[in-house]
Parts: sequence; structure tokens; C-alpha cells
Amino acid sequence: MNSRIRLLLLCVLLVFGALLARASWIATVRASSLSRLAVGQATAPVVLPAGRGTIFDSMGVPLALGEQATTVYADPSEVTNPLRESLRIASVLGLKPNAVYRALRTPHTHFVYVARKADPTTATKLARLKLAGLHFYGEERRVYPQKSVAAQVLGYAGLDNKGLAGLELELNSDLTGRDGSQTLVRDPFGQAISIRNYVPPRHGRSAFLTIDSRIQSNAEQVLRATVSKWHAKDATAIVLDPRTGAILAMAEAPNYDANSFSSAYSHHLTVNRAVSDVYEPGSVFKVVTIAGALSEHLVTPQTKFTLPPTIRVADRTIHDAEDRGTETMTVAQILQKSSNVGVDTIAIKYLGESRLKKWIKQFGFGQKTGVDYPGESPGLLPSYWSGSTIGNVPIGQGVSVTALQLASVYGAIANKGMWVQPHLVDHVQGEQPPKPKTRRILSRRVDHTLVQMLKGVVSDTGTAEAASIPGYTVAGKTGTAQKPGPHGYEAGKYEATFVGMVPAANPRLVVLVTVDEPQLAIFGGVVAAPAFAQIAGFDLQYLEVPPDQAVR
Repeated sequence: MNSRIRLLLLCVLLVFGALLARASWIATVRASSLSRLAVGQATAPVVLPAGRGTIFDSMGVPLALGEQATTVYADPSEVTNPLRESLRIASVLGLKPNAVYRALRTPHTHFVYVARKADPTTATKLARLKLAGLHFYGEERRVYPQKSVAAQVLGYAGLDNKGLAGLELELNSDLTGRDGSQTLVRDPFGQAISIRNYVPPRHGRSAFLTIDSRIQSNAEQVLRATVSKWHAKDATAIVLDPRTGAILAMAEAPNYDANSFSSAYSHHLTVNRAVSDVYEPGSVFKVVTIAGALSEHLVTPQTKFTLPPTIRVADRTIHDAEDRGTETMTVAQILQKSSNVGVDTIAIKYLGESRLKKWIKQFGFGQKTGVDYPGESPGLLPSYWSGSTIGNVPIGQGVSVTALQLASVYGAIANKGMWVQPHLVDHVQGEQPPKPKTRRILSRRVDHTLVQMLKGVVSDTGTAEAASIPGYTVAGKTGTAQKPGPHGYEAGKYEATFVGMVPAANPRLVVLVTVDEPQLAIFGGVVAAPAFAQIAGFDLQYLEVPPDQAVR
């Protein structure tokens, strides 16, 4: 009996010693790590996401904003019946069952996305099923309530709410806020009992554009009809306030629903061609040659030239769009009838290479406008001048421009010779509107003369009678340019352009329309001028600009 008692006592002492050693080890060696674990179980850091700033049009209509969404994720280790659960999840969320099943069977992880930024109402229906291993948290998703309106201008933000294209990218630092944080204190059962260390999120600032969604929507509608009518590849329009440089519309056709940018990207519809793409302008470029000669006091609008049907410039034969015999024309008539022979005669006889280059630079071609939009192209000028270059460039061949460059140049002509930097952003919340850059490109005298000459283009003897608007005087210029390819100009492929200002006496608007590869007609006065009249006519009524002439 005594030996048994002693053995039991020894066992008790050994167990007690082991427990004492274990307690000492925990209290010393493991103390810090276990303390951190205990704190981690009792408290949890929580990120408070910041909202992305809203983008408004000039009238306060939201074009891009944040909307509450719910992200659904799963812990595969907690899922008890992946096949049954994947079928129920896919049915509620409208997903493919196989994709959901693969997500629920993902090995070696406690987190896998099932649906990122799902509709909150749909996610609530799913949550009511109380499926094992399924979890939810709130997020903000970017939505575009006007859908296709200004889609190429706005661009898009990715799943992480970072701007990836367009104004979403350009304004990303302003639109992006700073996340907040807090520490959640929980009881032993995991229930929250208090909050510590609260740092509120700082939401992104809103941006206010110069774009007017009504003007933008109308321009897009007209372009879609124009592309359809002429079986064209695409079309671009810009509506500009020449006094301030504010872009009221920058439209493309075809366009897309900005909420479905991923599918549009795969079809190359997301590019804002007005800023990034270049093309040969054709006859709309002739104002550079004519304005240069007028400014240098080399010609006047009444200066006469006897023009043969064609002229030879190095290895090229230059002719007008329509066959004619030898004819005497004034400088005003040369611009009015868009005579290639007449413009080249002025360029060769009076300007030459050096003066023409000077005026091309003066007008800003070959340089970025500095518009507040990413990916702007500076255009393309000849890298060297051969013998025939002096015959190509004055009539808008062998030089490439962006639609925005062209619109801003005609904006300067409409603004009494003063160029104003075009811009899409009026201001960012909490900041004063920036003052756009300005520079004079023509004297007021020469500019007035040029506008009077451009009014003749829209007369019944000019090339753009279809651009006329009842009650308003219009000044502008047509352009019809064959498209260059890798092996010279491509047969049957043209770019038709009209750019004009209205009312001509004191222009409130400059509108540019360019149509790429029209099929049933090619001339700017036939294809683009009617679209100009439709866009400008709507805008004048919408902005309540009074007529400046009696309606015939």
C-alpha cells in the first residue's frame, strides 16, 4: 500500500512539474507571441474604403459616380457541398456553374472571389440562403448613368476603382480619396463590442467638365445617323466655345456603353480619336497658306490669278477637284472654290518652304494643344521637304493633324485671331478653375478678312452650301482628303471634313465634323457639312443664341 501511495505521489509530482515547466515556458518564452495572438483575436483592423469622386457635366448632371456593391467570396475549407452550392450561387447571381464550382474547390486557400462588386439586392438574396463558407463585404463600383454619352471622353476605372483611360485616368489623383481605418474590439464569442483608433476616410474630389451632356448626346446621335447614311467607318465631332476654349462636346461614332467598357475595349471602340488619331486634313488646311500670304502682305482677297487646269510641281501634277479650263480667280474665290491649283500657286510664288513652315508652326500644327486628356498626339509634319512637298502641304496633303488641333485653330480664327487652349475640365472641387493658355496667331485685321472669305465657302457658289443654317451666318471650310496607306494613297478611301463657326459675325460655336471612309459620296461639303448644320443648329437653339440674319 505504501509503495502504491509513493508511486502515485511521484506521478502527481511529475505531472505537476511538467505543468509548472509548461506554464513557465509559456509565461516567458511564448509570452510575447501569445500576447499578440490574443490581441489579434480580440481586435481586428478594418479598412474604411474612400469613395471615388463624381464626374459632372457643365450643368451638374452626373456622368460617372460611385455606387454601393457587394463582393461575394468563399472560404473553400468551409464549403460542405461544392456541387450543390455552386448550382445555387450560379442561379442567383447569373454566373456559370462550372466557374463557381472551380472557385469553391480551390485548394490551399481560405479566400476566393465568387463575384466581385455584385448587385447588392441580388447579393442579399444569396446571403439569405446561408450557404456554408460563403461571405460578403461592401465595395463601391464605378457606374456611368448616361451610358454611352461621352464614353470615349470619360474612359473607365477598373475593379479597384483606379482610372485606366480617358478622364478617369487624367483625373485619377483628384478622384481617388484616402482610405480610413478603425480597430474593432470583439468579445470571446467574436461579437463586436467597441471601436478604437477611428480614422475617417477622405473621399475623392468631384470634377466638373465643360462637356454639356445634352450637346454631347445630340452630336453622338447625328454622327450615328451620318455613319449609317454614308456607310462610313466612323465619324468624329467637336463642339468648341472659341472664346474660352471650353469643349462642349467631343463625340465619336460608333460609341459604346461605358458600363461595358471591357467588351468595347476588345472591339477597339474605347479610343478617343479626336485627340489621339491623326489624319490628312485636306482643304481645311488651306487657311494656313491663305492666312500666311495675307499676313505677310503678299496678297489681298482681291488679288487675281490666271489659273491653268493643272500645274506641275516636281514629279506631281496638281489639279482641282472638278475639271475646268483656264480661269481667273481672286484669292477669295480660290478659298471659296477650294482650288488646289490656286493655293499652290500662292504658296510657290509668295511663301516658299521657310515662310510656309513658319505659319504651320504659328497655327500650332505639329504640336500638342495641351488639352487635359491623356494620349494626345502632336500630329505629323514632313520630316524633310522634297521638290513636291511645296505642292502637297499647302493643300493639306503630306501633313497629319488631330481633329482637336483643327478645331482649336478654327476656334482662334473665330476668336479674332486669339488661340485659346482647349480643355475638358472646368474645375475640380475645392479648386479655382485654371486659366487656359492663350496666344495670338493672327492680327485682328487679317482674321476679320479671313472670316469674311470663309463665309463665302458656305454661300451658294461655295463648296459647303449644305452647312448653312436658317437665320445664322456660317463661315467655314470643307476638306476631302484621300487616305494614305503603306504604299501610297489608298483608292476609294477618303476623309470628309467640315469645320465652321456660327454666328460668323461674333462666333459662339466652332463645330468640326469629320467622317472616315464614307462610301456613297466623298466630299466634305456633301458628307460632313449637313452633319455640321444639324449639330450647330441644335446647339444654337439649346443655348438660346439669337439669329443674326433674317430667315429667307
